Amino acid sequence: MNRATLADLPTRIALVHEWFSPRSVGGSEQVVQAIDKVLTDLGSRTQLAALVDGESKRPSSWLFGRSIQTSFIQHLPFGVSHVQSYLPLLPLAIEQLELSEYPLVISSNHLVAKGVLTSPDQLHVSYVHTPVRYAWDQMHIYLSRSSRTKLIFGPFIRWQLHRLRQWDQLSGARVNCLFANSRFTARRIAQYWGRHAEVIHPPVLIERFRWDQSRDDFYLCLGRLVPNKRVDLVVKAFNELQLPLLIVGEGPERRSLELMAGPTIKFVGHQTMKQVESYMEHCRAFVYAGIEDFGIAPVEAMAAGAPVIGFGRGGLLDTVRCAAKGVSAPTGVLFQEQTQRSLVEAVVWFEEKRLWEKLSPESMRSWSERFSTKAFASRFEIALRKAWQEHQSSCAVASSDPGDLSPLGEWD
Repeated sequence: MNRATLADLPTRIALVHEWFSPRSVGGSEQVVQAIDKVLTDLGSRTQLAALVDGESKRPSSWLFGRSIQTSFIQHLPFGVSHVQSYLPLLPLAIEQLELSEYPLVISSNHLVAKGVLTSPDQLHVSYVHTPVRYAWDQMHIYLSRSSRTKLIFGPFIRWQLHRLRQWDQLSGARVNCLFANSRFTARRIAQYWGRHAEVIHPPVLIERFRWDQSRDDFYLCLGRLVPNKRVDLVVKAFNELQLPLLIVGEGPERRSLELMAGPTIKFVGHQTMKQVESYMEHCRAFVYAGIEDFGIAPVEAMAAGAPVIGFGRGGLLDTVRCAAKGVSAPTGVLFQEQTQRSLVEAVVWFEEKRLWEKLSPESMRSWSERFSTKAFASRFEIALRKAWQEHQSSCAVASSDPGDLSPLGEWD
């Protein structure tokens, strides 16, 4: 089924994201921008909505000058800069957004965006980056690393997360159509919400990178320094290996990671896009030890011709072709256990086989093309048109069968 055989989309569409803030710019924001472009190219008058907006007045932002409907969190003290601090209020806040005039509502969800209220006559499609990680399967990791849970706030935080799980499941049932960013996310949606989700991989700006550069001798770890990324495992492994490792990124765990790091490990903090591109293009391999819902950075590494050494769970199973499994045109190595020992063994095998010399950078770049912005736009448009057509058909059936509308029955 192609575009030509599917129904046209409405011109008035609402696009909802959790928040627009210069303090939070990552993969989910790239997806929103890509969806907005798809809708604009189709002639839609898209209305953006979010809990808070800290971008529309910032000249360097892609959202500069855009109209963005916001919630009451926008007007609370530090609401824009610290929206997540109001976590207990966010489900209530997202439900207050007024979107009744839009026949089609699209939400970009990693926390509460899918909770917007719609009517049976509206179609609500949600692109899900993840069910709330710290409320479900990664709760214990977050709680074990949080200083607040070690104080008197612990029981209250656990109760909050319990209530958030309940609301997350209920709001997931309200959405008409779900898209997931990976097979792993689709499985989590099935587990926690009892719903089916179609997999549409997110867009990656692979054109940023050159794949034909020479490889240096350092390994690269890049991302936010937070508990679920498991940078601690990477640091411990490279302390043992005594191989050069460059860590790019900032986060609450940086200080503790620096204290455990040996002399072969260097932290460089936040870097410009150009510098990140250079690191990707010249590293021996990109290393990742967390469980990622999709994982944009590993795909960027492959676009730059760099092999990936990653934990073989989550979204990396969609994106990395493991050399150890004998697949054609491999793009990296996946280790099987989330432990220091398993990562060390993977790197040792990578070194012994000198895979940075044997894996084809051109093949890695070619593989990464299937995750490009162009590929995403095509898949998303077709899936959205199909969902809209099915919604129109169901509405037509409902309106053609009114049933017995007389409250009194037949007249004598």
